[in-house]
Amino acid sequence: MTSILTNSSAMVALQTLKSINGNLSDTQNQISTGKAISSAKDNAAVWSISKVMETDVSTIDSITSSLNLGQSTVSVARQAAESVVSKLQSMQEIAVNASSDNVDHSTLTEQMGQLAESIKSVIGSAQFNGLNLLDGSSSGMSMLSSFSRSGNTITTSSLTVEAKDLLNGAYVAKSASPGTTGASATGDTFAMTLDATTGTGDITFDTSTLAAGDTVSLTISGQKVSYTLSAEDMASTSPSALVATGLKSAIESLGISGLTVNYDDTSADTLSLSNTGGTALSVTGQYANAGSTDLATLDVSTSTAAAASVEKLSALISQATAVASYYGSTETQLSDQADFMSTLSDAMTTGIGSLVDADMEEASARLTALQTQQQLGIQALSIANQQPQTILSLFK
Repeated sequence: MTSILTNSSAMVALQTLKSINGNLSDTQNQISTGKAISSAKDNAAVWSISKVMETDVSTIDSITSSLNLGQSTVSVARQAAESVVSKLQSMQEIAVNASSDNVDHSTLTEQMGQLAESIKSVIGSAQFNGLNLLDGSSSGMSMLSSFSRSGNTITTSSLTVEAKDLLNGAYVAKSASPGTTGASATGDTFAMTLDATTGTGDITFDTSTLAAGDTVSLTISGQKVSYTLSAEDMASTSPSALVATGLKSAIESLGISGLTVNYDDTSADTLSLSNTGGTALSVTGQYANAGSTDLATLDVSTSTAAAASVEKLSALISQATAVASYYGSTETQLSDQADFMSTLSDAMTTGIGSLVDADMEEASARLTALQTQQQLGIQALSIANQQPQTILSLFK
């Protein structure tokens, strides 16, 4: 039966054409976006997995950036430590030369001072993004190195990089000169000026907290003297008196015009300095504990002091070498971990692509087929719409 009210063929052709157009729209969307699944309606389960994985990739990329920043910071510290080792080796050569009597100790002292200042400059500038791992101002740094996911639970791991103190090393302040004119709060250093003609100042020594190997040094207008306590000194009845008398002799040997040194063992082991010369004199003092790596304790003003400095420099070189080695191995570890995280990010990105990316060759072939089907569907709908017109021939 043919009806002019209900055209079943046209309805079938229309539904077929709608289906073809829908598939054609999906295929064109895949081609334009490059994704087979671009929203949750395409495939909710796969879309959800891909979004979680994309979040993980973003986290991994952030961790990689953090590791690269840490690696740069450690690299600066390593290079600075290596430079310090080189400069300390030069200082040791000077100290070895100064151990002989027939040398210019004043020139060697000046060279040592220049190298010491250079080392301080290197350490002070060994910072990256405001963080210095060598000057004792930092406790180190910690950074995320990896993470793992179990469902919605994320577990992270961190790498910690220790800070080292190459400026002060094993230095521990002790009150060696309490009550001295211009003494610091801890009593381990002091500074005073002896005015020309009438300048005076007192230096008081207290060895009750000191140990064998500890050193007390004085610098008077650029000339340095020191006294290192021996085990025999510490076993004596008055180590402080030995320090005071030892330094008194050393100061007098400097031959500074107008400077007089008086010692009175009844006045708490005090040296009294007076300057009657025509030039003001600056006087500074520094305590150093045994094993200290403080550059200020190095002395090559005499053969004896230079020999002691050789031993201290050996300890300094060992310490700086250990620091450089530590940061070298840490830099390698950070680099390897950053490379791994970068590789992991690439692998996860590839995995996401296999889930949601469109197969462009397949999409191209499907597009051609659907365009052909669309043309045929339009033709079929056109034919179906013409069928009721055949009824007119029945009424002619």
